[in-house]
Amino acid sequence: MGWFQELSAEDRSWVGLILQAGIAGFVDWYAAGGGSDSPDPDGSARSALAASVFGAAPRALTGAITLQQTVDLIRLSIEVVESNVDSIVSPDDAADVHRGVSSYAREVAFATAEVYARAAESRGAWDARLEALVLDAVLRAEPDETVLSRASALGWSADESVLVVLGSAPTPRGADLFDAVRRVAADAGLDALGAIQGDRLVLLLGGAEDALAAAGLVVEVFGAGPVVVGPVADDLTQAHLSARSAQAAYRAAAGWPEAPRPVRSSELLPERALGGDGHARRFLVDEVFLPLRRARGALIETLAAYFAHGSGIEATARALFVHPNTVRYRLRQAAELTGLTPGVPRDALALQVALILGRQSGRT
Repeated sequence: MGWFQELSAEDRSWVGLILQAGIAGFVDWYAAGGGSDSPDPDGSARSALAASVFGAAPRALTGAITLQQTVDLIRLSIEVVESNVDSIVSPDDAADVHRGVSSYAREVAFATAEVYARAAESRGAWDARLEALVLDAVLRAEPDETVLSRASALGWSADESVLVVLGSAPTPRGADLFDAVRRVAADAGLDALGAIQGDRLVLLLGGAEDALAAAGLVVEVFGAGPVVVGPVADDLTQAHLSARSAQAAYRAAAGWPEAPRPVRSSELLPERALGGDGHARRFLVDEVFLPLRRARGALIETLAAYFAHGSGIEATARALFVHPNTVRYRLRQAAELTGLTPGVPRDALALQVALILGRQSGRT
C-alpha cells in the first residue's frame, strides 16, 4: 500500500502493533469459544474488542490514517490470515476457523467504525471550542498570533478581506448549522467560522470583497430579526473593527424596524449615534459635518434650511434669497462630499444627526 510508505516510522510501527494485536486478539477470541456458534457480541463486548485491538495506539493515529485506509488494512489482513488458515489448522477445523475469521472480522469492522466515530466526535467538540475562542477574541478586540494559529488549525486560509455578520441565533438550532454555513461559503470561495453567543449567531467570513453580497449568502441561517454586516477589514487581525461596528449596529437596529436584511452597519449610523455609540458619533462629525463646514459655500446653512422647509427646493431658495438652481447645486456638493444624498430619506436622517452632533461638538 503506497500510503503506508509515506507514514512516519513511528506511525508505521503503530500500524504493525495494531495488526499484531488484531491477530493475537483473534486467537484469544477463538480459544475462548468465539467460533461460528458464538452469539453476537453486545456493545460492551465490541468496546472491549476495540480497546484490545486499537487501545495501545495514540489517538493522533486516526488523523494520520483515514478510515478508508484502515478498512483496506483490515481487508488485507483478513486475506492474509485466511490464505494461511489451511496450512496451520487441521482440515477438520479449517471450515470453522474460516467462519470464525469472518465473524471476528465483522466485529473488528464495527470496532473500527466506533474508534473513528469517537475520534470524529472528539475532534468536532474540540473544533467547536477553538472556533468559539477565535470568535470571542475577535469580538473582544484581542487579536494576536494565538488567534491566527487557532484559525489556521480550523482550516482558515483567507489572509485579507474579513468581515463579521451578526444576528439572532435560529430556533431550533440544527446540529448541522455551521456545516451548512461552511458549505455555502466554500461554494462562493470564502472561509467561514461561526459561534453562538447567548442568543446571537456570529459569523466570520474571509475573502469577501463585497460585504453585503457575502452576508446575503448566509442570511438564511439566522433567526428572526435584523442581520447586520460590518465593514470589510484588511485581515483577521483587524476583524475586530468589523465586529465592533456590527455589534453597535445590531444593538441599535431596533430603531429601524424596516431595515433591509442583511443591512450594513454604516446604514445604521443615525440609530447608533442616538444610542450612544461613540464611534458612530465621531464618524458623523469627522466625516460628514466637518467636510461640510470646511467646504466653500454655505452648505451647512443650505442643508439646515432645506430640512427646515420640508426638503422643498423652492421654499429653501426663498428662505435663503437664492435661485433654486443654487440650492440644487449646493445639495449636489453636499452629496459629493459626504456620500449622503439629502433627497434620500435615510441619508437625510444621517445628515440631520450629523448637523446636530457637529454643532454640539463646537468643532469647526
